[in-house]
Amino acid sequence: MTKLEQLLSQYAAYHLDQKNIFTHFIGIPLIVFSIICLTARAGVSISGVELTLALVLLLASCIYYLSLDRIFGLIMLVIYAIAYPFAYEIAQLDTTFWLSLSIGIFVVGWVFQFVGHFYEKKKPAFMDDVIGLAIGPLFVLAEMVFMLGFRKDLEQRMLEAARKQRAAMDAKTAHVT
Repeated sequence: MTKLEQLLSQYAAYHLDQKNIFTHFIGIPLIVFSIICLTARAGVSISGVELTLALVLLLASCIYYLSLDRIFGLIMLVIYAIAYPFAYEIAQLDTTFWLSLSIGIFVVGWVFQFVGHFYEKKKPAFMDDVIGLAIGPLFVLAEMVFMLGFRKDLEQRMLEAARKQRAAMDAKTAHVT
């Protein structure tokens, strides 16, 4: 099992309900976009080029995603390249409006997340492993790619491992109670 399969299946074990996955299609992009908005305001100008915290975070996450899978990493790079200018424009707004909008988007994103986990009857993956915060966006991308009919072999391996992990989690919970 590759590192990508391991991480996606670990995350998927908390996300097997289709309603939960659907809410993540909305919630995770909103959360990621809000974080880009919030961090696009902090930066330094180097030789006339503004280097923001958002750019550093996006670059680091793309390098991480590329290390896991070139195709997914490149797609995430394109998505982030499209999203960043919009987030940067929001970051240039009046401080009160920028913060209100960014935090509002963040809260709405988390509401979608928790509604999804209500249907799933499982806590979010990051509560057991903080890497889930980085894998969430990749999981949403992977699910979209799977829905479009691509990488079905990866989907099958991920789901098989996720169901086994979920069964082990459920057995452990039943044993504790």
